[in-house]
Amino acid sequence: QVQLVESGGGLVQPGGSLRLSCTASGFTLSEYSMNWYRQAPEKEREWIAGIGATGDVAPYPDSVKGRFTISRDVAKNTVYLQMNDLRPEDTAVYYCNRNVFWGQGTQVTVSS
Repeated sequence: QVQLVESGGGLVQPGGSLRLSCTASGFTLSEYSMNWYRQAPEKEREWIAGIGATGDVAPYPDSVKGRFTISRDVAKNTVYLQMNDLRPEDTAVYYCNRNVFWGQGTQVTVSS
């Protein structure tokens, strides 16, 4: 069955970097688009990055443009989210997504 497992979250100071990973099983990344979302406390879930089945990357929303980068390693069946210049407003639970399938999320906290 389809499983998505995120990792790489944690506590980081403002201006720092983190790389999130989403390891997929039950399907092949090269056949599906993948997305990253995040949800901050008391806010709606926000789409922040997407990569197509052929590896094309969707335009990023303004909230993360120039700071976040999505990529994938098909051989490892893993999608990544490189996050640079992190800000306190980036604090959220970050989720990997494929269609109706979601990972359990990984917490990212940006604080000094």
